[in-house]
Amino acid sequence: MKYFTSKELQCSHCGASGMDKEFMRKIEALREKLDFPFPVNSAYRCPEHPIEARKDTLGTHSTGHALDIGVMGDRAYRLLEAALEAGFTGVGINQLGSSGRFIHLDDVESKVGRPRPWIWSY
Repeated sequence: MKYFTSKELQCSHCGASGMDKEFMRKIEALREKLDFPFPVNSAYRCPEHPIEARKDTLGTHSTGHALDIGVMGDRAYRLLEAALEAGFTGVGINQLGSSGRFIHLDDVESKVGRPRPWIWSY
């Protein structure tokens, strides 16, 4: 990978790697197009990761098909626009407060309880 290290994509709970190669190819293409850094807030999460463990059903991060990118302002707008054009199916937006802002991107298919395409806010 050109823009991301293995370490920043690992599960922050256990260090496991599990990002889907095709998903990361799409993320890399998006990063190339936008030409600004994508600080990774969260990538792969193992099923035992505290965030996943408290859910009734595992989330998209546990499939290796999701990434939370630390971004705000004009870059958030540009990322959102380009992600929708690129066909990402799940977009979560957290732009409140002075820190911790991010955009979640995933490319999973629709299923019962998880319709796609879908946009939500945190």
